[in-house]
Amino acid sequence: MFKRLYDWTLSLAGRPSAPYALGAVAFAESSFFPIPPDVVLAPMALAKPQKAYTYALICTVMSVIGGLAGYAIGVYFWDTIGQWLISVYGGKDKIDSLLALYREYGALLILIKGLTPIPFKFVTIASGIAGYDLFWFVVLSAITRGIRFFAVAGLMNRFGGPISVVMDRHGGLIIAIVLALIVGGFLLLKALL
Repeated sequence: MFKRLYDWTLSLAGRPSAPYALGAVAFAESSFFPIPPDVVLAPMALAKPQKAYTYALICTVMSVIGGLAGYAIGVYFWDTIGQWLISVYGGKDKIDSLLALYREYGALLILIKGLTPIPFKFVTIASGIAGYDLFWFVVLSAITRGIRFFAVAGLMNRFGGPISVVMDRHGGLIIAIVLALIVGGFLLLKALL
């Protein structure tokens, strides 16, 4: 099953609509969607290593724009959409703990959580609820998401050949591990908050 998902993602890279799909996933993940764009970015960068950095830029820009949507949910729609989203991902009971962390470590929290498998939507929505400075939110989001996505693109660009061989042999297992990390990120967030 995971091998088919990997093969599908690789085939997506060859389509003219691939950058749009990647951008949509990056936008959605920062505000409401559970799947990180790395799952799409890595195979696309493997399929077209010469475009890896372009794909990373698309991911970064769209993730920051999606982060602004998450921020707006925290500011304007917390009582409706925001609470529902946080509860869907199991964090409703712990939002007060997250807000307390924001008051003390806001910038560090954005930078660290933007690099981890912990869903970025929690950071973006909590930033809006906490009223974190919008300018710094955008700057820090661009830094942390850029580091993450350009690191993935750099690895795919530099080591694409050997990674491709490993992915062809063990792609299903690797996708399963990535999905386990995503679930682990949700569980870790739940445990930390």
